[in-house]
Amino acid sequence: MRFSPSFLDDIRERVPISDVIGRHVTWDRKKTNTSRGDWWACCPFHGEKSPSFHCEDRKGRYHCFGCGVSGDHFKFLTELENLNFPEAVERVADMAGVALPAPDPQAARRERQRATLEEVMEIAASYFEAELQGPQGAKARAYLRDRGLSGRTIAAFRLGYSNDNRSALKEHLASRGVDKDQIEACGLVVHGPEIAVSYDRFRDRIMFPILSARERVIAFGGRALQPGAPAKYLNSNETELFHKGNVLFNYARARRACGQDGTLIVVEGYMDVIALAQAGIDNVVAPLGTALGENQLKLLWRVTPQPVLCFDGDEAGQRAAHRTVDLALPHIGPGRSLRIAVLPAGKDPDDLVRHDGRAPFDQVIAAARPLADVVWSREVGSGVFETPESRAELEVKLRQATSLIADESLRRHYQQDMRDRMNAFFGGAPRYGNREPGKFAGGGYGRGGFERGGGRGGRPGEARGGGTHAARVAVSERLTQSGLVRGHGAMPSLRETVLVMTVANHPQMLHDEFDELAALEFDDKGLMRVWQVMLDAASAGGRFDRERLYAALEADGQGEFIARLETQIRNARIWTATAEAAAEDAREGYSQALALHKRTRDLKWQKAELERDIIECEDAEQSYAIISTLQQVQLEIARLENQEAIIDGFGVLSGRIKGVRGG
Repeated sequence: MRFSPSFLDDIRERVPISDVIGRHVTWDRKKTNTSRGDWWACCPFHGEKSPSFHCEDRKGRYHCFGCGVSGDHFKFLTELENLNFPEAVERVADMAGVALPAPDPQAARRERQRATLEEVMEIAASYFEAELQGPQGAKARAYLRDRGLSGRTIAAFRLGYSNDNRSALKEHLASRGVDKDQIEACGLVVHGPEIAVSYDRFRDRIMFPILSARERVIAFGGRALQPGAPAKYLNSNETELFHKGNVLFNYARARRACGQDGTLIVVEGYMDVIALAQAGIDNVVAPLGTALGENQLKLLWRVTPQPVLCFDGDEAGQRAAHRTVDLALPHIGPGRSLRIAVLPAGKDPDDLVRHDGRAPFDQVIAAARPLADVVWSREVGSGVFETPESRAELEVKLRQATSLIADESLRRHYQQDMRDRMNAFFGGAPRYGNREPGKFAGGGYGRGGFERGGGRGGRPGEARGGGTHAARVAVSERLTQSGLVRGHGAMPSLRETVLVMTVANHPQMLHDEFDELAALEFDDKGLMRVWQVMLDAASAGGRFDRERLYAALEADGQGEFIARLETQIRNARIWTATAEAAAEDAREGYSQALALHKRTRDLKWQKAELERDIIECEDAEQSYAIISTLQQVQLEIARLENQEAIIDGFGVLSGRIKGVRGG
C-alpha cells in the first residue's frame, strides 16, 4: 500500500520518536533532557556500555555516534524489528490513534497531481532564478544589493525575478510541456470566466520561493519594484499545494537550525528572515504577510515549546503583539507557550544587523518577556487605578484574559500569578487618597480583590501599612542569602530543610532521580537558591560527590547558610538528613518528608482556592458549605505544620538506638 507524504508527516508529528524507540532502550538519566525532548541511550543496534545513541523529538530523528545508524520512526522499526514499511507505518499510526487510509483511487490521483504540480513549481522557481541573473534582472539585482544581500544569500534562498511581460512565465512553462490546467492549478496565472486570456500573476517583482516542510516549492511571494504597484507584496493564491495559514516562510531551514538548545524566532517578513540568516541567525521564520494564525502556532510548537515572537516597538507592533496574545491564550498549555520580544522604535531586524552585526538583535531576543508578563502589562500599562472601581475593572480584565486558557491546570496557575501580581502591585502605598496624577495607586489589596489570602504579598522593601512607602534598596542575590539580610533567626521550615540537606549529604540521589528532584519548589527563597546551585552542579557532568557539591555551594557564598541548616537538622535530631545516615535510611526519611511537603503545598493551594470561591459565591447555603470545607483544610494545615516528628524512627542501618544519639 502506498501512503501519501502528508499522511506520513502527520503521524510522525503526532508520535514523539522517543515513544517508538523507548520500548527498546533504557534512557540515560544523566544525559537525557526530557523537557527538551532530547534523549540518550545505549545503542540497540550494537553493543556498548556508554550511551552514544541519540534521538530528538522535535526533529523526529535518531543517530548513533558509535555505529552511525540514523533514521526516522519507520526506519527504526524496519531495521530493528524487521517490519516491512507498511507494517511500520501501521504501528506508528496505531500509536498516533489514526486509522490507516483506505485505498482511494481519487486520493492516489490527487497525490500524483500534487507531485506533478510540485515539478511545475520547481520549473518556475528555476526560471525566476535565471531571470534575476539575466539582463532583465539588473534592476532587481541592484535592489537586493542595496538591501545588503550577498550573492551567496541570494542563491541560498533561491531569490528570483519576474519580468514585466504579461505572459513570459506562461510561455516558458508551455515550452517545457506544462499544460494550461497545470499552470492554472499552481496559481501562476490569473484566469477565470471573465478573463479571455490568462496572464502571469507575478510581474516586475522580486520572487521569494515558499517551501513546504519537505522543502518543495509550493508557492511564491513577490515584492513589487514599482512604487505605484497595487500591492507591495503579493503571495500565490490558495492551491492544492499551498494553504497560507499552514505555512511559515523558512520553516524547514529554521527547524534544522534550532538544534538541541535553540528556539524559534518569528519576525514580520521575508526580508527580515533573509537579513538575519545572512547575519548568522538561521532559526527564524515569518508568516506570509498576515497575522500569525492558529495552525502556524502549532507549527512553531512542534519545533520548540516557547518560540519568540518579535514585534516592532511602535503602536502597530504593540497592537500586533496583543492580537497574538489573544490568539495564543486558548492554545497554550504545560510546556507550550510564547515569549514576546520588542524591537527598538523605528527599527526592524534588517536595520539592527546590517550595520552592527547580530549582537543588537541577540540582545532584543534575550530580553524577550514571558507571555504572562505581556498579559499583565497590557492591562495595566495605560491605566490609572485611583478608585476601588478602577481596581475592580482591572481585576475583571485579568480574569477575562486568563479565562481564555483552555488547559485547566495552566489556567489556574495563570490566575494565581495574576493575583500575586495584583497584590504586589498594590501592596505598599495607602489604599486610596491623594497621590501624584498618573501614578498607580497602592494599598493592601485584600479580600475584596485578586489576592484572597489576607496579609500575603507586597513588594520586598515596601511597607504593608501606615500609609507610607518604605525605601526600596537594591541588593545582590548573594547578599540577600547572607546572614546580614536573612537574620540569624530567619530559618526555613524544618521540613524543607530536611529535604534539601538530605540530598546535599547524599548527592547520589541527584544522579539517580534528577528529573523528579529538579521539579521541586520551596517556599524559602534561600533554599531555592541552594537547590538551584545543587542542580547546576549535578548537571555539569564529570565526577560528582558530596565534596564537590559542598565546594560549589561554598563558591556561591552559601557556606554559612548551609552550616546553619546543618545545625537546624542536628538540633531537631533528624539524623536521616545528615551525612552519617545510611543511604537507605536517608531515602526513607526523604520520602516521608517529601510526602508531607507535597501534602502541605496542596492544602495551601486548596485553601487559597476556597477563599476565592467564598468571595465569588452569591448563594448563602453554598457559602456555608465552602466555609466548612475551608475550616477543615485550615485544621489539617495547622496539624501538619505543628508536627514535630517529621520522621518516625530513624532506622537501624544508621546505627541509631533510641536514647543513645539523641544529643
